[in-house]
Amino acid sequence: MEIPYVSHSLVLVTGASGYVGGRLVPALEAKGERVRCLARTPRYLEGRFSPATEIVHGDALDPPSLDAALKGVDTAYYLVHSMGSRADFRERDRACAHNFACAARRQGVRRVIYLGGLGSHRDLSAHLASRQEVGDILASYGPPTVEFRASIIIGSGSLSFELIRGLVNRLPVMVTPRWVRAEAQPIAMGDVIDYLLHGLDLEADGNEVFEIGGPQRVTYGELMQEYARQMGVRRLMIPVPFLSPRLSSLWLGLVTPLYARVGRKLIDSLRHDTVVHDRRALDRFTVRPLAVRAAIAGVLLEEDREMARTRWSDAVSASGSRPRWGGRRFGSRLIDRQQALTAAEPERAFAPIQRIGGVGGWYFATWLWMLRGALDLLAGGVGMRRGRRHPVELRTGDPLDFWRVEAFEEGRLLLLRAEMKVPGRAWLQFEVEPEGGGSRITQTAVFDPSGLGGLAYWYGLYPVHWLIFRGMLRGIVRAGAAAPPPAGVVWPANTPQLPS
Repeated sequence: MEIPYVSHSLVLVTGASGYVGGRLVPALEAKGERVRCLARTPRYLEGRFSPATEIVHGDALDPPSLDAALKGVDTAYYLVHSMGSRADFRERDRACAHNFACAARRQGVRRVIYLGGLGSHRDLSAHLASRQEVGDILASYGPPTVEFRASIIIGSGSLSFELIRGLVNRLPVMVTPRWVRAEAQPIAMGDVIDYLLHGLDLEADGNEVFEIGGPQRVTYGELMQEYARQMGVRRLMIPVPFLSPRLSSLWLGLVTPLYARVGRKLIDSLRHDTVVHDRRALDRFTVRPLAVRAAIAGVLLEEDREMARTRWSDAVSASGSRPRWGGRRFGSRLIDRQQALTAAEPERAFAPIQRIGGVGGWYFATWLWMLRGALDLLAGGVGMRRGRRHPVELRTGDPLDFWRVEAFEEGRLLLLRAEMKVPGRAWLQFEVEPEGGGSRITQTAVFDPSGLGGLAYWYGLYPVHWLIFRGMLRGIVRAGAAAPPPAGVVWPANTPQLPS
């Protein structure tokens, strides 16, 4: 949604390393705002945003650092919370909010914008009560405050949504406690960002609280079923009345270890309805939030776009060089990477990759590829009969046997998306870069499994896939007419080299 540009002298964002803040900063930059980010460890934000964005040290528990960070600021976004803290998060949140509000008032900040949580005052968990208490403290001690209260945020990385995704991906049958039947009003991440941006230009003299949510009220169970439907899996839910928040949090920590620390606090929040009762946000803003189905579809589509922009070789190598059976995890995805060095320049090294598939074959065990295609046909898939549009030329969108070209940069990159029948989603990426007078070829297989069947497929066939992909990479090197490194060329230490 296009937002009219109105210049503000300087906008401060706290929590820029977090889920919402990390998406808000680029949106502010795109809007033409001058942005300053407050961070306890500024180096963690280096390179994440535009060079024009200022990153300063500050801590909400250190009032002098807040005074320095807020100097000259027109509007400040407060996106700090301590639910993951091992200490008393409510006391910590109170102290942080009070310090920030007082410093903002001292420095003459025009407005504070805060993202809190939905929930009725009559029945709040400790977490939701703390989020609303923070809004009250900001409004009482600081400049005029605009507070947006949201339920589940649908986006890749949102704590509540990732919990739902983790449960659906791991459990074909779920014993569901009462909180799965609580109602929520989910909102897409993009709509939350739109509301936060509109808060800059809201005409208001005092404090304002807006409840924001999508157009539907759904239970957590219905949200899980919709996510499962879009992922092409079925999930059976068996409701039980006796799982207390304590037992639920222990179960949650066992099934999805990522949430072990915040499990009890999160479950306490999920068991209450979080729906919109005050609809003034629809009257005061032009944002029209997406429905649940469209919001989830948008998350999956954006993840696929990110796939084409992501350097998986960097992501995997950042975790170290120690081999691991079954590949490595990157978020919910499983990755197997293989590399080879060749004396051929990048253009020659990439030429066999550009000719891959079709009548030219797959450079290793092509008969196994043909067998896989025949099995795919029997299962109702596309098989290998499509071949390629042209024996050499490629363009984005081309079918290629049972793959489709997702991204193509001549001489550098080919990303294929699987269209055969698999219990999940799969990609195969080839990347060629100059290295030591020759080239480095990186071949990456990525699999996004659907439930336990997808995991069984990946790990069960991993030995076969590993041999095929390794042999294919050797064949690509040979087809590129690789020669020994020229005199004086030294390969980097600890770099895998496949013999030709």
